[in-house]
Amino acid sequence: MAVFGRAFPKIHDLYLGRAVLGSVLLTWAVLLGLDLMLGLVSEVGDIGKGNYDFPKAVAYMAFGTPWRAYNLFPTAAVIGALMALGQLAASSELTALRAVGLSRRRLSLTVAGALAVLTLAMVVNGETLAPWGQRQAAALKASAKSNDLIVARYSGLWAREGAVILNAGGGDERDNGQDRWLELRDVSLYEFEPDGRLKSMAVAKVAEHRPGGWLLRDVTRTAFGERSVSRQQVAQERWESRLDTAALTAGMAKPRYMPSPEVKAVIDYRQRNGLDAGDFEEVYWGRWFYALNALALVLAAIPFAFGSLRSGGLGKRLFIGIVFALAFWLLQTQFVRLAQVYKFDFRLAYLLPTLIMVMVSMALFHRRSG
Repeated sequence: MAVFGRAFPKIHDLYLGRAVLGSVLLTWAVLLGLDLMLGLVSEVGDIGKGNYDFPKAVAYMAFGTPWRAYNLFPTAAVIGALMALGQLAASSELTALRAVGLSRRRLSLTVAGALAVLTLAMVVNGETLAPWGQRQAAALKASAKSNDLIVARYSGLWAREGAVILNAGGGDERDNGQDRWLELRDVSLYEFEPDGRLKSMAVAKVAEHRPGGWLLRDVTRTAFGERSVSRQQVAQERWESRLDTAALTAGMAKPRYMPSPEVKAVIDYRQRNGLDAGDFEEVYWGRWFYALNALALVLAAIPFAFGSLRSGGLGKRLFIGIVFALAFWLLQTQFVRLAQVYKFDFRLAYLLPTLIMVMVSMALFHRRSG
């Protein structure tokens, strides 16, 4: 029964969790508000192009808000948690909680448990609402500036799928609200034999990628035999290929704005064809470690709340939180860059900074406990 009593939150856990969540949400709102204002100012330069006016700029920023909230959450979490715990320490409430038998470990787990709810919400947001919002924002801005249904334009596309190399003079990514597809123009498909000899070449005026696959229109196909050449023209034909929109536009699309399944599809495509997938692996594993990094960063900063923050004010807590978050970000960025240069596992690059910060935190934790 005692074990169950420790496992379930009690009134002091709820009190501490509510204080931390309130502080984190307030900090998060302030950071997000500043970021949105700066972003809106940067959009002023595009206002007046086509039908892109101020209300559309506001809508563009609104669609991008989930993604901005996703990126700002870890920083808001560590700053907000430090401010809340520092305030409780300054008012001797943490001392009172310790006096009734709560250990620092229990207090830390309470903070982590409260923030885990927001972290889980941000993980879901990062895979659903945030990428959708970015796509809607891009569609809104592109359609307002070009007066059509084009979401994104591409030119000079090259891609490889097994023995086939694709080149397209240009293409449009379109969205009519219910359907989304990629339409390429002036497409050339070069198919090679295992020994490198050109087997066939197909030229299509238009190639459309729909959920069911590729459809080539107005196709001229030329087959090269050992001593002969044959040519055939067809109005349309299907092209059986595992090449999809995400893989084809990966070189021009921003992987951080893509859901994890699409990023994984691009990684598989690039590895399958012997291409570098480092940029996409960085984003993919960053998504997996997002929750761990956010919670570990907060837990690593908690020892500061039990020490010097008792006598510090709001400015000191804010400064330490920003410095701590910045130090972690710089450390992780360097490890990720090293992984790109020396080609070691990105999972290790994301895990090592977290372990280093946690070990430093544990050392500080035990030192302040002594």
